[in-house]
Amino acid sequence: MDATVHPDGRDTPGQGRRTAPPAAPRASAFEYREITLPRGTSRGAAREQLTEEAEYGRWELAGVRLYVGGLRRVVLRRRIIRMQRSA
Repeated sequence: MDATVHPDGRDTPGQGRRTAPPAAPRASAFEYREITLPRGTSRGAAREQLTEEAEYGRWELAGVRLYVGGLRRVVLRRRIIRMQRSA
């Protein structure tokens, strides 16, 4: 009787890596900020402004909407870190 050998070296389905028990669901809370860029804003100026927000404010890009008149609305988000008091 030949056992089937899996690519990772296991020879029976019950052996091998075990997964950790599922963690308790954790709600990720984000803080959102909206930036409006007018029609005449150059690509370089927009990039510079968003780069500053990302570097210094720890914001990340959540979405961009381009409207008919050329207006851009940029949505930024950052994770809210909840600190627990230590004894």
